[in-house]
Order: sequence, then structure tokens, then C-alpha cells
Amino acid sequence: MAPAVSRSLIAVGRCQLASLLSLGVGAVGTLVVFTLLLLPVGVGFGLLSPAATALRALSDRSRRWSTEWTGARISPPEPLAVDRTLSRRRQATAILGDEGFWRDLAWAWVDPVTGGLLIAVPLALLGFGAFGALVQPFVWRLLGPGNWYAFIPVDSTATMFAALVLGVVFMLGGALLAPKVLRLHARWSRPLLSVPRSTELARRVDRLIDTRTQALDTQAAELRRIERDLHDGAQARLVALGMTLERATLLLETDPAAARTLLLDVRDTSARALADLRDLVRGISPPVLADRGLVDAVRSLALDSHLDVEVEPQLPGRLPAPVESAAYFAVSELLANAAKHSGARNVRIALGHADEQLRITVTDDGRGGADASRGTGLLGVRRRLGTFDGTLVLHSPQGGPTTVTLEIPCALSSPKTSSS
Repeated sequence: MAPAVSRSLIAVGRCQLASLLSLGVGAVGTLVVFTLLLLPVGVGFGLLSPAATALRALSDRSRRWSTEWTGARISPPEPLAVDRTLSRRRQATAILGDEGFWRDLAWAWVDPVTGGLLIAVPLALLGFGAFGALVQPFVWRLLGPGNWYAFIPVDSTATMFAALVLGVVFMLGGALLAPKVLRLHARWSRPLLSVPRSTELARRVDRLIDTRTQALDTQAAELRRIERDLHDGAQARLVALGMTLERATLLLETDPAAARTLLLDVRDTSARALADLRDLVRGISPPVLADRGLVDAVRSLALDSHLDVEVEPQLPGRLPAPVESAAYFAVSELLANAAKHSGARNVRIALGHADEQLRITVTDDGRGGADASRGTGLLGVRRRLGTFDGTLVLHSPQGGPTTVTLEIPCALSSPKTSSS
């Protein structure tokens, strides 16, 4: 119950932020149109660049909030073509030729009316409910005859209590409606804020080409690492083991005690060689992942971590082996980051599959401030997921919490085999 109430209250605050953004969007959109009308007289050339930049900043903010609040990915347009070295007239010409600018402008005119009204519904219910529950009980006598709250005539103590109960119902309705309204608003905004389907497909092709090249490079590097580890580890120990066995064979009849000592060394060397091979195999594909699937492999990571890790699995079946491997090592890296850098004590890992897509959310209660552009850990995870056309979305404000959402398009490959 407590997490649900917390999510509803957070959604109400986000609705308030979205309504304020909608007001700003309407003002900036009006300014941009006014600037366009001034272009024929020359005054608008100097105003168009800053006005368009302000509009793009607001649309980028809306895209980011949609992703962070609802998980709806909205593909942004290319950066606005503003070159300060060009004349104002040429800057204006470049902006007018930018398709993303016109989509932003259309959104700026439509969103304050439709999107703003949609966001206002839970806020209006909360405000009206607060009046009935928190104000009406103290002022109903002062308001005199003709005092109505919704459909209730408040003219007695009994009707006052009825209005109070109705106000509480309105407040609960507004709080429960807020998360659904946010998702609906993001779904409505996506067609205007996202780039056209053709542009998104072209970007996807380019990204797949890049990730394929990176995957080939990574595979070659991994093969070299395996070869090096075999050469310097298990292979060296096996060579030493063979030489020791030969010496023990020569001493077996002349010096049995020395031969026994050498055979004991052989046993220790073979044990170390076996440990090296197990470590190497574990680095390639953990046995629990191959035998039990992603859920139990993640549970194994949770047990090995010194953090308090809660795993919430909702996978109805097994995934393709390469996807499970990529997801496993991504979660492993995120847990390591939480333990080393965030100062977190609790981590929650949610795994789910819907709409032909694996979705993993890792949330920690650390100090926040994580940046995917710094360091190699998150960049490596992003490259690993990119091989499967997957994505990584990081939300880590200062003070926390940090939430990392991994998404990989894939289909289930077999019925569930992991433990519940």
C-alpha cells in the first residue's frame, strides 16, 4: 500500500510540473509565431534563433520527462541548426528548413489545449476534493443557504460530513488517476515530439551497423583474452603437471618418497588448473545461467552481493541464450557499480517481458549523480545491449535514487524453467 501511495503522490507532483511546462510551451509557441510574422519586415530574423532554441529546450524537457516518468521512448530530432558564425538571415533560413522545428511548433500549439487539459483533470479533482474535505467543514455555516458541493446541498452537519466524504473520494480519485494520465499524455505527445518513422528506421539501421562493428571487435578481443588466459593459466599449469609427472615416474623406483612429494604437487597443480578453467568458463557463460535461466542467475548475483538486493521476476519463460547472457552481464555490472560508487544499501531488480521486449529495471537508494558518459562500465553495457538493438536509460538525480532501465527486443524461446 505504501509504495502505491508514494507513486500516486509522485505522479500528482509530476502532473503539476507538466501543467507548468504546458503553460511555458504555450507562451513560447506564441512567441515563435509572432517572430515568424515579423520575418517579412526583417525584425524576426534576430528573434527566431533564440525563440526556436527556447522551444527546442522545452520539447527536449518534455521528451526526457516522458521517458523518465512513463518509460515511453520518444526519438528526438537532430540538434537545431543554429550556427552562430552565420548571419541572422542564414540562421533563420536553416531553422525554417529544419523539420524538427515545425514539429515542435505544432506540438507547442496543440499541447497546451489538449495535453494541458488532460493533465489538469487529476489536479482539478484534487483541488476540488481538498475544498470539500479540508475547507467546507469550517466555512459551510458562513456560506449560508444555497451552498452546494457538487450535487450535495451543504446546509446541515450531516450534509457537511457527506461533502467531506465526497471530497476525500475526489482526492483519492485524482491521486489514482494521475499515473494513468501521465502515461496517456506521453502516448498522446509521442506522435508530435518523435521524429518520423522513416527517420527512426534510418537511425536504427545506422546504429545496428555501428553495434555490429563493435560486436565484432568485442568478440575478437574476447577471443584474444580467452586465448591469453588459457596460455598463461591452465595451459601453463598442465605443461608443468606433465613435466612433474615425468619426474615422478623416473623417481618412482629409486626414491619413492620424492616421487610421492611430486605426485602431491601434481594434485595441487591439477586443482589449480581446474579452478582456472572454471573461472574462464564462468566469465564466458555462468553455469547457473545456462542451466536455470536468467532469473536464477540474477538471484545468484543478488546472493553474492553484499548489498540487500530484492529480485522481482515476472518472466513467463526462457529467453534466447545470447539475450540472457547480455542481460546477465549488464545486471552484474550495474550491481558492481551500485556497490562501488553509489553508497547504496538496498537494490531492487525487476525483470519482465511484454510486447516482445525484455525490460529490466535496477533501482538503488544511493547518492545518485551517475553519468553514463563517464567511465567505461555503463558504456560497455550500452554497447553490449546495442548488439541486440537494446537500450539503456539512466535516471540518477543528485541525492538519488538511481534507476537504470534496460530494454532488449526479443521473444520467449521456451517455457519457464527457473524456480519461482
